Order: sequence, then C-alpha cells, then structure tokens
Amino acid sequence: MKLYIKYMVSIRCKMVVKEVLKTMGLHFVVVDLGEVDIMENINLVQREELKKNLLNSGLELMDDKRAVLIEKIKNVIIDLVHYSEELPKVNYSDYIAEKLQHDYTYLSNIFSEVKGITIQQFIINHKIERVKEL
Repeated sequence: MKLYIKYMVSIRCKMVVKEVLKTMGLHFVVVDLGEVDIMENINLVQREELKKNLLNSGLELMDDKRAVLIEKIKNVIIDLVHYSEELPKVNYSDYIAEKLQHDYTYLSNIFSEVKGITIQQFIINHKIERVKEL
C-alpha cells in the first residue's frame, strides 16, 4: 500500500518515518521522499494513528490527489537539485514529465495554481538554497 507524506524532504525525515512505522508494527518496503510503500493494508484507525504520529514529527499524511501530485513534483525537484550528483541530460520540464509520467503542461498548471509560483521559479529557489549550502 502506497502512502504519501507531505514535508518529507530530507534523509532525516525518512528516518523519522521509518521509526514511526516500526513503533506501529508496520513493515515498509520502500521509504522515499514523500512516498512510503508498506506491506500491510491499514484500516481507518491505523491511518488516523499514523496521521497523528507523523504530525507530531512535523509531517503530514496526504489524501488529496492534487496535493500528492504537487508533493511528487516538489520531491523530484528537491531530489534532483539537492541530492543528485549530476544534472539531467534533458530539460527540467522533460525530466519532470518523464519521472511523473504526466504531461508537463498539466503538471505546470496544477503546480502554479496551487503553489502560486511556477515550477521554474521553484527550481531556481532550490538551486539558490543548494548554492548557499555549499
């Protein structure tokens, strides 16, 4: 079962999520930025408990499909800018569209509508943050 988690943007966040899942007795297959694949199907009570435990750590379990898509876009960009050793050989727009298997125009429109900035502005902001880190 796939779960999507908001504000999960670092390796530390992955460790927190793994710990929360372990304490709840849930077994994970993959814990990635913004996305967790667990072996079990969870019921409503477990989902609420997981939601509460994640919220205590500053993370949020997401249900809305648009919010999930926005988080996926953000995580692809963050992963690319902050954790990738080399830049993609194609345009960012092509890279994001290929990674998420959606039309870039569709992704761009939803992102701009929800976040209030373009994907390109988001990429530039994260490049600036990465340079500051270095």
